[in-house]
Formats: sequence, structure tokens, C-alpha cells
Amino acid sequence: MRIAVLAGGIGGARFLRGVRVACPDDTITAIVNTGDDVTLHGLRICPDLDSVMYTLGEAHDADRGWGRKGESWRIKDELRAYGAEPSWFGLGDLDIATHLVRTRMLEAGYSLTDVTAALCTRWQPGVSLLPMTDDRCETHVVVELAGARRAIHFQEWWVRYRAAQPAEAFVQVGVDDATATPAVLEAIVTADVVLVAPSNPVVSIGTILGLDDLREALVTGPAPVVGVSPIVGGVPVRGMADACLPAIGVEVSAEGVARHYGARSAGGLLDGWLVHDTDTAHVEGITVRAVPLMMTNDDATADMVRAAMHVAGVRV
Repeated sequence: MRIAVLAGGIGGARFLRGVRVACPDDTITAIVNTGDDVTLHGLRICPDLDSVMYTLGEAHDADRGWGRKGESWRIKDELRAYGAEPSWFGLGDLDIATHLVRTRMLEAGYSLTDVTAALCTRWQPGVSLLPMTDDRCETHVVVELAGARRAIHFQEWWVRYRAAQPAEAFVQVGVDDATATPAVLEAIVTADVVLVAPSNPVVSIGTILGLDDLREALVTGPAPVVGVSPIVGGVPVRGMADACLPAIGVEVSAEGVARHYGARSAGGLLDGWLVHDTDTAHVEGITVRAVPLMMTNDDATADMVRAAMHVAGVRV
């Protein structure tokens, strides 16, 4: 069986661990958001791709929730000592090696898809890891700073300001000219089921869906699409989706996100939707099932995946 998963960073990575446990003999392809990507200190950084790669490759820092385990920060400290900005974004010594290799390969003319595959040969994530596009596509956030309305990179809003500056809008710079890669489109049209991880609906899944050809492949493709709510009891399970959803006029609830994605029968995304067993959602055209949604460990997450597959009409 072929499974395609739309995913963001840490939440998507944890969900993919559950997919791997629930479906160990199946072909799993992760289609990962690249809207968070940024160039800092001359290095091309892909936070979501790296979070998935490190987590599935058992190299992530489970306590911190991001980055490499056993990380050190001497280069960051030296950059600060030189007064090199930005000082608010921390690059670990081990992590910098990944960004150096990626940047060198990109500058040599390799695509981000090829670079990601090369990096994964070291970590062996057990899934095929695909960037949503090889084109440059970066999320910016419109905020008010020092009395002026301006757009800043998502990473600055997320890391530097911890999303405390109210977002007026989100803009995916470059998305209108970007296209999904052939590998991504093939993964969607040949999938037996497509799962939508409980990642941020605006800046992770929303950015992926900003690619017109990718969205069209999902809406018209043969595979059922089942999503997992990132909202439990009106609160994001992880991250700051509650700082993002109001900016696009979406209620911070499991039902609100389902309505935002829409029913595939009406030109939206979803055939099925999992909500936490304390939540409800009623959206015409979407089959909703309530199950425990807390990803406390891989086995609990695998149970979520099995429930999603059952909603899709697939037994695992």
C-alpha cells in the first residue's frame, strides 16, 4: 500500500513515527512544508524537513522537541560575540553541518529534492522525504512593529517574537510561481490513502495547499484524504496555531479547522477527519470520528493512524 502524508515540522514528524509503526510494510511518502525555509548567515535552513529527518532518524532532541540531541552552541556564541545578526535564531554546531552540506549542494545546482534525499542517506528515516516544491516559497507575516505595518519572515515572527505580535495576514512569497515537484504529484496520484498530519493548518498544511497543482491533485485524485485535528479542546496540541487561525478568520476548534479545509466532495480537501474524543465536529461531506489524539508515544500515535486508515476504508 502507498501512503502519502502532508506534514509540517515537529507535530508532523511525531505523526510520521506513528505511521511508520502502524504501517511498517507499506510505502510511506512525507510531503513536507518548505514555507518555513530561510537563509541565515549564508546557510539555507529547512526547519520542517530537518525536524522530520532528525526525528525519524533518531537524531532529534526529544526533551527540547527540536534540533539535534547532544547539540552544542559554540559557533552561535562566537557569532554573538562578533555581533553577527540575527542573534535570535540559534544554529547548533551539529545542525550547521547539515546546513553547510545543503547550501553547498544547492549552489552546485542540485534541487532541494535531490539534496534532501542525499541528507537522508545518513539518517535513514524509513519514509521517502519530499519537499513540497523545489522552488523558493517562504511564508511572511504581516504585523505592526514600532507603529508601522510590515511583513517579516515567519521565522522572525515565530522565533524572535514567539508569535506575540498579532498576525494581520500571512503571505506565501513565491507560491504563485511555485509548482509541486513531479515526485510529489506522483506520490499523491498513486497513493492508496492521503493523510493530513496534525500540523499547523495555516503555515504548514496551508502553505503546502497553496501550490495550485498539488491541491488540484489532492482534490481530483483517487485516494481518500483523511486529516487529524491539531486542535484539542480549543487549544493547539503543539505550536501556536491559535495565533495563526484568527488571522485568516478561522475558529480555533476541531470543527473550525475541518470547515477551513472543506469537504472534498465540495471542492475542498477532506473525506474524513479525526477529532479528539472530547471534541465534536459536524461538517457536511466529511466523515468525522472521535478518538484519543494525544501523541504521547509512538504506539498511541499508531492507534490514531489506524483510526484514520479505517475512516479511509483501509485496514492495517
